[in-house]
Amino acid sequence: MLRFLKGVVGGSGTGLKDLPYNIGDPYPSAWGSWTHHRGTSKDDDGGSAVSIFSLSGSNALDGHLAAGRNGVKRLRTVRHPNILSFLHSTEVESVEGSSSRVTIYIVTEPVMPLSEKIKELGLEGAQRDEYYAWGLNQIAKAVSFLNNDCKLVHGNVCLASVVVTPTLDWKLHAFDVLSEFDGSNGNATGPMLQYEWLIGSQYKPMELAKSDWVAIRKSPPWAIDSWGLGCLIYELFSGMKLGKTEELRNTSSIPKSLLQDYQRLLSSMPSRRMNTAKLLENSEYFQNKLVDTIHFMEILTLKDSVEKDTFFRKLPNLAEQLPRPIVLKKLLPLLASALEFGSAAAPALTALLKMGSWLSSEEFSVKVLPTIVKLFSSNDRAVRVSLLQHIDQYGESLSAQVVDEQVFPHVATGFSDTSAFLRELTLKSMLVLAPKLSQRTISGSLLKYLSKLQVDEEPAIRTNTTILLGNIASYLNEGTRKRVLINAFTVRALRDTFSPARGAGVMALCATSSYYDINEIATRILPNVVVLTIDPDSDVRSKSFQAAEQFLQIVKQYHETNVGDAAGAASTGISSIPGNASLLGWAMSSLTSKGKPSEQAPLAPANSGVPLSSTTSNASSVMDSPSIAPARVNSSGDLADQPVPESPTSTDGWGEIENGIHEEQGSVKDGWDDIEPLEEPKPSPALASIQAAQKRPVSQPVSQQKAQAASVRPKSTGRATKDEDDDLWGSIAAPAPKTNKKPLNVKSATALDDDDPWAAIAAPPPTTRAKPLVAGRGRGKPAAPKLGAQRINRTSSSGM
Repeated sequence: MLRFLKGVVGGSGTGLKDLPYNIGDPYPSAWGSWTHHRGTSKDDDGGSAVSIFSLSGSNALDGHLAAGRNGVKRLRTVRHPNILSFLHSTEVESVEGSSSRVTIYIVTEPVMPLSEKIKELGLEGAQRDEYYAWGLNQIAKAVSFLNNDCKLVHGNVCLASVVVTPTLDWKLHAFDVLSEFDGSNGNATGPMLQYEWLIGSQYKPMELAKSDWVAIRKSPPWAIDSWGLGCLIYELFSGMKLGKTEELRNTSSIPKSLLQDYQRLLSSMPSRRMNTAKLLENSEYFQNKLVDTIHFMEILTLKDSVEKDTFFRKLPNLAEQLPRPIVLKKLLPLLASALEFGSAAAPALTALLKMGSWLSSEEFSVKVLPTIVKLFSSNDRAVRVSLLQHIDQYGESLSAQVVDEQVFPHVATGFSDTSAFLRELTLKSMLVLAPKLSQRTISGSLLKYLSKLQVDEEPAIRTNTTILLGNIASYLNEGTRKRVLINAFTVRALRDTFSPARGAGVMALCATSSYYDINEIATRILPNVVVLTIDPDSDVRSKSFQAAEQFLQIVKQYHETNVGDAAGAASTGISSIPGNASLLGWAMSSLTSKGKPSEQAPLAPANSGVPLSSTTSNASSVMDSPSIAPARVNSSGDLADQPVPESPTSTDGWGEIENGIHEEQGSVKDGWDDIEPLEEPKPSPALASIQAAQKRPVSQPVSQQKAQAASVRPKSTGRATKDEDDDLWGSIAAPAPKTNKKPLNVKSATALDDDDPWAAIAAPPPTTRAKPLVAGRGRGKPAAPKLGAQRINRTSSSGM
């Protein structure tokens, strides 16, 4: 018989060395002679937690070892949710000197003595009573299962025989005394409980203390264990270990709702003791929020959809009223499991996230996030909607790899969903998920979806798409921003028929202003924004004015940082801008770059100052070269009628404007030449005046303008301008002969209105000091015959 028991106990292990578990530190207390150790598994990489119970004896025939073997056998064969789960056992014999020592090891699920867990939780008041009610409910179920279903007697139900799991469930163990109830055998006279001597005297009912086995066999199967359950209730609420049986009469610590049942459990007559099954059914004490909530969760699969929906909608508020440790360690795992396997309704996610908010970030990542990630693959639209509605509560905890590989592929299906509400929720969720996406996913997938949503049939979705693009612009690479942002905001958003969408486009442009260069602002953004300043919607108009001011400020700052470029141009060979015309040159450059050359060229004749500048440049090029013969003037006049090639040094658009007005250059230049005979009637002095003008002292050269010189002689680059103390109009004055009496166009710089930025290109006012021009001259009318040019040619030929 002994060998058989040893084989049963040691059947799942061959020795301590082969035990696949690590034995850790012991707990301060355990039932009987057992020692309760913490332990971990050797097979798992993470070292799963277990509990290891050990019992040692100096003799293989020791009664404690025999009872321990009985406990191992019973624990292995009896299975119930409220009974400790058996994992492994072994028996080891070790030799110490001349004596041998036998040790039995039992490995179970990780548990903790109830007395230790109560101290750790520190619950008080109503929350303590609720938790005790839940624990007693579980132990009562285990005892009822043994007594009523298995016809077994535990024999020693007390505080020490109860342990607690990590989820705060109470479980019954200590099966060393466990035995079958043989009440039907009326002829039996021997002890029914073989190891009843292990039970403390304070826990024995009167019939067991007297060893009245006849009375015990005539009693119901639950009589002994009902008494033990009463002892457990006393130890729980009194907070003390039972010292003697008489202490059970002190009921001051027992709750009033439980007092009557407590007294019936401890009845002096075994036949009148309450069945534990009846205790669960009738006791008012077990009807509380915590017990009802956990019970509902455990039988969730048996509930219909209406009951589930009602329950989960109330659960978030209910969870705040329950003991926090029980909610986090018991309810939360139940809820996560129910959601993961589809038995919970979508509203349960709200309760899960609320409970998860009470966890630390590390615990949240372990207990809640895995369930949420799995839920993204659900086909239940209600679950998907709930996930997206609460994404701000857990999105930050998701890792970039999980979002990119596991979450986004499922979320992206919502972009093309037939439900507009789900499309909008999917769009809004990208504000949280986009920062965690890779550039490959953003460029290859996300932006394609957003491009389709920007032309969605729902105006609100189009508007939110624009807002989203503005918010995630910082997560796009530079090339993608150049390709997407301006097109999305100006081509689509600003032209949307929905006014909030247009307003969103303006706001998005302002929010992303740092990503545009000055050319994009001047040529693509400002023209589109300014148009909206006359938008029918007042909100769009106000936003457009603000945006225009913001971008104009950027342009102004750009101008101010480049205001000194003209001074450095002389040393680098780039054509400079005379005097205070630097602002004009920059502004005209921006205007030219805003439109096509063909669109800007017709504007040039309207500015009379522009052809004057071009004419003067050509004339100055001739006059500044003393080596050029007078006959060259005729060549210049002939070349003026021919198209002039674009200046190779023109990079700011000026060359394009000049080419548009050269058809008028010849007539204007010839018109200025026609005045010369009126001042000097003698032909011979006219030639002398021209030669004197060629020898006239000029200011030191500042730069060479190839664009203007090309209109007279393509290879000529010489040009001189007045110095800063000279007449500001000198650079665009007509080439009048050098006379000290009545020089033409002698308006000084003081006549220029400094407050008018357009004065630099305005037409010169007509002079009254010279003889009026030939009748019929004026803008838009045919020019007078080229008399001046003919006389000069004849004089030059006669001189030769």
